[in-house]
Amino acid sequence: MDIVVKGRKTEVPDRFRKHVAEKLNPERIQKLDAKVISLDVEVSKEHNPRQADRSDRVEITLRSRGPVIRAEAAAADPYAALDLAQDKLEARLRKQHDKRHTRRGSGRLSAAEVADAVPDAATLNGNGEPVNGEKTDAVPTTRIGSLEVQGEGPLIVREKTHSAAPMSLDQALYEMELVGHDFYLFVDSDTKMPSVVYRRHGYDYGVIHLNPDASGSNELDGAGAGGALGG
Repeated sequence: MDIVVKGRKTEVPDRFRKHVAEKLNPERIQKLDAKVISLDVEVSKEHNPRQADRSDRVEITLRSRGPVIRAEAAAADPYAALDLAQDKLEARLRKQHDKRHTRRGSGRLSAAEVADAVPDAATLNGNGEPVNGEKTDAVPTTRIGSLEVQGEGPLIVREKTHSAAPMSLDQALYEMELVGHDFYLFVDSDTKMPSVVYRRHGYDYGVIHLNPDASGSNELDGAGAGGALGG
């Protein structure tokens, strides 16, 4: 299993590279996923003094013959961030490991046996249909902001409104680099349109302008504003 350590806008000392090789024990990881091919560890630095307690970020990407698994964490130093990211990675690996073993198990229940095994479950016949005139409860509806959410999702965990003074494209690029994000929302001072600037491959950037159109027409053959930023 290969372990690759790289820095994003920061230098990675040899001492930390050696620590990563010792910390991410290949044998321990391969016990949870024997199909692991490589581990990529990316270290980045946040230079904003207001985020000193989260200035160092570590992202671990596990590549295998199965799905890619990622875990990231931020802390006051890269060693603490690595510990937190490793804990998250192993927790996700254990979850995948347990899921695989559960699927392989033979203890499956028929529809008629569910009521005996699950408390408060509806009584079903062999075809999985409710018996004795029982009806399942309606799906609960919760109002979150301007949305009505049925069941468990989608769940909005944060909603923010910011005051945005119009700015030029150059200023938006500068602000994006300042906060260390891959995109930045702003109001273009030239076009007066809501816009987003985003990072593309290498050192290229892209910008998307939103033109309010009451008619709802779209000149991009249906490719609405929700398209991928990387295009």
